[in-house]
Amino acid sequence: MQLLNQLTPAQFLAEYWQKKPLLIHQAIPNFIGLLTPNELAGLACEEDVQARIIQQSKGKWSVKNGPFDEADFTKLPQKDWTLLVQGVNHYLPEASDLLALFNFIPHARLDDLMVSYAPKSGGVGAHVDSYDVFLLQGSGKRNWKISVQQDLSLVEDAPLKILKHFETEQEWVLEAGDMLYLPPQIAHWGTAKTDDCMTYSIGFRAPKTQELMHEFLNYLQDNLTAEGLYADPDLMLQNHPAEISDEMINKVSAMLKKLTWDKNNIADFLGKYLTEPKLDMVFEPAKKISKAEFSKQLSEKTLQLSLKSQLLFTHNNFYLNGEKLAVPGEIVQYMKELADKRCLNIPAAELKHTSAGLQANIHAVLAETLFESYLAGFLMLSIRF
Repeated sequence: MQLLNQLTPAQFLAEYWQKKPLLIHQAIPNFIGLLTPNELAGLACEEDVQARIIQQSKGKWSVKNGPFDEADFTKLPQKDWTLLVQGVNHYLPEASDLLALFNFIPHARLDDLMVSYAPKSGGVGAHVDSYDVFLLQGSGKRNWKISVQQDLSLVEDAPLKILKHFETEQEWVLEAGDMLYLPPQIAHWGTAKTDDCMTYSIGFRAPKTQELMHEFLNYLQDNLTAEGLYADPDLMLQNHPAEISDEMINKVSAMLKKLTWDKNNIADFLGKYLTEPKLDMVFEPAKKISKAEFSKQLSEKTLQLSLKSQLLFTHNNFYLNGEKLAVPGEIVQYMKELADKRCLNIPAAELKHTSAGLQANIHAVLAETLFESYLAGFLMLSIRF
């Protein structure tokens, strides 16, 4: 596989990441996609899946949100529309495997895999994204035009942020297995050249400063405490009782300056914030078993993160789906492997020089740490091959 066109990941990060576009011919040779158009449409009909149908007709754009049904698709015209399905990696194991090819980018930056389908001439118009994206072509062909332009004015009254004036600077036709990397704020316009055109968009999250500030202040509210009460023993008579005095403003200003945080608070905030599931994400609880049975199965099966789960760590602190886990030191290395690879086996060879008691203890400690998460549906057990 030549995912980065024979560039090493280090070279790609140094020369292209968030700097300039890169076209990669046959990044994944013979790649025709992970699912058929009908399978994608079926996914778009599921209740908890985020999907949109975008149409252009007579110069006007329209957007309809899912879930859809069969009638929604039978009403569509022969061209000029696109189906977009978000978070396909949350429902398709093969999609999660595809994202693993991009592990040279930290998991903390990964958003999701979006898959689009369009008949000939379908697209979503010229636009810019605020995040990095790899556009991997599946079946069919798509024409891509890009522009590093300053004019970002938008079409008025459109339901999408479509650029009013797009000036093509570079243009390519991507075929199955080709891939285009685009850093943020590069104007681009993709149009299906053939029917049954499917594109796989690997997107990376880039929170806005305003969002980070807002969420961090919420975190501080929930995690920091401050002693004392507002006091004004030196209160003086005011000419206007309705006036908020400078003295009161100064006192409150001094109180708020006592609000401090350090890197540990930032790390804890990021661990919870970056692993927090989206509001519409639903986990299916596991079939109830005893903790002892869970421990036994850990020695026989592969432990996997649910497709919807995110496990990140900073130093030896671990965060799963917005919650901090209490992880004993003896299983830290195993938890890091689970976070990195999204699955965990403890091979017998790894423990062949240890006693059976220690092997049982490792599984017991893992079970003690992860049992509730397993019951909640955050983790799965699968047959070990």
